[in-house]
Amino acid sequence: MDESVDIVLVGAGVMSATLATLLQALEPESRIEILERLDTPASESSFAWNNAGTGHAALCELNYTPQAPDGSINIDKAISINTMFEESKQFWSYFVEQGDLGDPADFIHPVPHMSFVRGESDANFLRARHEALQAHHCFEDMSFTEDREQIRAWAPLLLEGRSDGERLAATRSEGGTDVDFGAVTRMMLKRLEALPDEQVKVSTGQSVTDLSRESDGRWKIESTTSDGRKRVLRSRFVFLGAGGAALHLLQKSDIPEASGYGGFPVSGQWLRCDKPEIVKQHLAKVYSKASVGSPPMSVPHLDTRNVDGSPSLLFGPYAGFTTKFLKTGSVFDLVKSVSGSNLSPMLSVARNNFDLVKYLVEQVRQTHSQRVDALRDFYPDARDEDWRIEVAGQRVQIIKKDPEKGGILQFGTEVVAAGDGSLAALLGASPGASTATSIMLGLLERCFPEKARSPEWQAVLNEIVPVRAGTLATDADQLRQVRHRTHQTLKINDPTA
Repeated sequence: MDESVDIVLVGAGVMSATLATLLQALEPESRIEILERLDTPASESSFAWNNAGTGHAALCELNYTPQAPDGSINIDKAISINTMFEESKQFWSYFVEQGDLGDPADFIHPVPHMSFVRGESDANFLRARHEALQAHHCFEDMSFTEDREQIRAWAPLLLEGRSDGERLAATRSEGGTDVDFGAVTRMMLKRLEALPDEQVKVSTGQSVTDLSRESDGRWKIESTTSDGRKRVLRSRFVFLGAGGAALHLLQKSDIPEASGYGGFPVSGQWLRCDKPEIVKQHLAKVYSKASVGSPPMSVPHLDTRNVDGSPSLLFGPYAGFTTKFLKTGSVFDLVKSVSGSNLSPMLSVARNNFDLVKYLVEQVRQTHSQRVDALRDFYPDARDEDWRIEVAGQRVQIIKKDPEKGGILQFGTEVVAAGDGSLAALLGASPGASTATSIMLGLLERCFPEKARSPEWQAVLNEIVPVRAGTLATDADQLRQVRHRTHQTLKINDPTA
């Protein structure tokens, strides 16, 4: 089969669903096709049990507020992530208000976000963090306490069985959320597929095998269907939003901008509890500090999760060493990603991050009892038999060239785009899903610069996301108004009320 469309998106996760929704609104005459390797959309990184569902807003994540040697707290990243999540809430709210996204209770739930620490040093840090954050309007509703009974009222499990001698501290933000990114992805795709004239087509069971540029500037996308048929699609624009698989496809594109990029795969596991008598005692996402020397992805947290209408608790993450780039990927993924352009950066990262590899191997070797012992730092009365292992999705951390170190391991997400904007790929991991709207708005501005500045596109984008993150970061009144609207629409706690 040899076909032509206007836009091809590889991977049917939250990123592609968000970008397809935006592009269809901006160019309703364009033909869009989403190619998904698995049989159902949102089955890898966007799948509910493959992530913690934390609507990352820097309300509780301590690694977004680093402390300088002089004791000061840098809140710049926290403000950036908080306002980007506000863009996602505006995006979802618009389509809920249009009646196009169903009941928001099917994908987003009000769950307070907390930070919890123990000991003198960490308690002093948390107090300083709270003072720095609360001075900014994005975090003006955050509460702080060192009172044990108040912490018990917020999250009873944290105090059950805990001795009295240790200094404790906690912060709490009422406006936090738990998000089922798989559910919202499927809801967006369902809406797109219901549009007339098959403007948007979601094709599952399609493994993209090759990607090349043709003489007329279009991209040739070759794929194999689950029943063995070969397909060829030609498109003027391609987005690679295939999670860990995006790196392989980006390398196949041969765009010069992809030179030097590599990936470091990390697997994850959670402890999961579904017992109602335990789950009902904890309504919060509680983050703490990672152990000294541990990587950022190891920040421990005890989370309320709402999936398919049933609440559960997750604790983790427990990292693991793997060579797969996807949960359903191949053990040869890492080896296949090595090329002449990224070999040196990857060797540099391997040499400079031996402690990380050692940490991952130690995590893999842990027994169930050892994992529950780590949980007891949060929930002292936790019992081994109440918790079971839930295997999370794969994350491929970015490796890129660095003039000083040869190569660096980068945490977070990054868009790599062709110079002419005809192809873009999303690499990296958290807090990607929570900031999908911001990332895709940025991609539009980068890949379609003239159209993005046009009055026609601006009118549509301003209707969907009326107030952008930069304005929210500096205008307190605008932020309060936006939150009041989106929290009412999405049925979550309104911190402005």
